[in-house]
Amino acid sequence: MSAKILVIEARFYDKISDALLEGALEVLQNARASITKVTVPGALEIPHVIAYAEAAKAGYDGYVALGCVIRGETTHYDYVCQESARAIMDLAVNQQLAIGNGIITVENEDQAWARASKDKKDKGGFAANAVLQMIRIRRELSK
Repeated sequence: MSAKILVIEARFYDKISDALLEGALEVLQNARASITKVTVPGALEIPHVIAYAEAAKAGYDGYVALGCVIRGETTHYDYVCQESARAIMDLAVNQQLAIGNGIITVENEDQAWARASKDKKDKGGFAANAVLQMIRIRRELSK
């Protein structure tokens, strides 16, 4: 399947982000997708980039959102998790966008690694597969 994909990665936790990105890129490269990557500081900035790309009519078939939010000592975790997920879902539903959400939300670093590592849950690869499937479904339903 030919698809133009924008990967947006939050780099707050660099090594975990690297693992998420590795899984996503492997899936997208195997699918022969055209890939552009943008880096943002944290998960809350990811929906902004998707909105910017859509406003610019950049022509992406889909988006992969990658990041990690680890619970800390304050309620900030709850806001980041809820608002990034809400904004991504709003974009997907309201603008009919294909978005693979690979923002992992965890209690600690061990849980993050269990989800980010390619040899474990590979949530980056999962998000990339999800966006490719949603693009296929949207194309089929548009016929």
